[in-house]
Amino acid sequence: MKRTILIAEDEEKMRRVLEVNLQDQYQILLAKDGEEALRLFKEEEVNLLLTDMRMPERDGLSLLHEVKRLRPEIPVILITAYGTIESAIQAMKEGATDYLLKPVKMDEVGLVIQKALLQADLINENRQLKEEIKSLHGLDTVISKHPTMIEIIGIIRQVADSKATVLIEGESGTGKELVARAIHLNSQRAGLPFIVVNCSAIPRELLESELFGHEKGAFTGATKRKIGSFELAHRGTLFLDEIGEMPRELQVKILRAIEGYRFMRVGGTEEIDVDVRLITATNRDLKAAVDAGEFREDLFYRLNVVTVKLPPLRERKGDIPLLASHFIEKHKKEVKERHVEISDKALQALKAYSWPGNVRELENSVLRAMLFTRSDRIELEDLPAEVRGEGREVPHPVPRDGQELRRIKWQLRRKAEDELERVFLREALRRNRGNISKAALDVGMDRRQLQNLIRKHRVIVKEFKNPVEK
Repeated sequence: MKRTILIAEDEEKMRRVLEVNLQDQYQILLAKDGEEALRLFKEEEVNLLLTDMRMPERDGLSLLHEVKRLRPEIPVILITAYGTIESAIQAMKEGATDYLLKPVKMDEVGLVIQKALLQADLINENRQLKEEIKSLHGLDTVISKHPTMIEIIGIIRQVADSKATVLIEGESGTGKELVARAIHLNSQRAGLPFIVVNCSAIPRELLESELFGHEKGAFTGATKRKIGSFELAHRGTLFLDEIGEMPRELQVKILRAIEGYRFMRVGGTEEIDVDVRLITATNRDLKAAVDAGEFREDLFYRLNVVTVKLPPLRERKGDIPLLASHFIEKHKKEVKERHVEISDKALQALKAYSWPGNVRELENSVLRAMLFTRSDRIELEDLPAEVRGEGREVPHPVPRDGQELRRIKWQLRRKAEDELERVFLREALRRNRGNISKAALDVGMDRRQLQNLIRKHRVIVKEFKNPVEK
């Protein structure tokens, strides 16, 4: 379908030349002055305005202002004589996309129009992507009817537009990163960087460089300058996850950085100023860590301006049906191109389970069930063994003889070893977001050994790639 271009030009001959040269590629609307152009713009679906600077009734600059007021995304190209070039440059500062000098060359007109439309498409695509991101990670994805969670949503709305530091407390998998993203996306910084640093996943000797960057030659292996997370988050939000795992010797440097939002790169000599919104999260009791001397008291109070405490899933089991339905809808396109339901027995098992991994574990369990179900309904047998109750401790009968004792002991050892391997593997993949090579390096194994464990325990690596906490 052809794009529509509105041409506002008071010279009839010029209007005709532009129409003849552009009508093969575009739908053309013609206006002899600014007033007629504005009327057509309000009546028709226009994709681009091409207007002369000097016209009777309403000139090009006035038309530009009104068009941008009505539809800011519309590209506007001005045609101007050499004597009014300064006005054209001023119009560019006020929102015009480009300008052409008279006498115009049609080849140049075509190129400028193509460039303006492409730029508008990219801006529109970027805006749509941001809306998609907001719909995926914003407040609408905090699925809950629990009073505490509803109260937390209210806190998010209240604090989002401030620069106050926020400390999010909660067990692993309760949704700390989701809350941090929701705060960012509901603030005026929404279109700017959201940088995540997991303080427990980065070796302590590298964490300072990760946060503040380093200069070339600052230490062995520093072959070039590195920009740290504080700089990358400039004008946006920096989310420090698992802040309670930060080494004590680095805590004082973080405190100095956030007191004036000024720091030096490792090996640097000049201070760098940044404008950053800081959000932190922990699954530890930081106050207890302060009392134990493991966390600086001054840093704790600097971070603890606003506290959000996320309840574990076991304390809000009424949300499980809502969350399960949400995850089925979320993953149905990537798993099955059809509607999937969940049986009453499967739902009862989900509600009976204690969910030590919280909402993240629930999402992974629902996704796994969707992958394994052979029908349009998730049944009890499609759920992981531990959710079905088969992984729970069942007392063994007292052995009657030495042979039975050895057999039961072997079974218990095998079961304990398998469970330990499974938990070890899932945690390694979680920390490294499903990257097998990084996970192997993290735990000191080679990639082949880790893949053997993945096959043995039938772990779905996809569950851990770019996980979104709820």
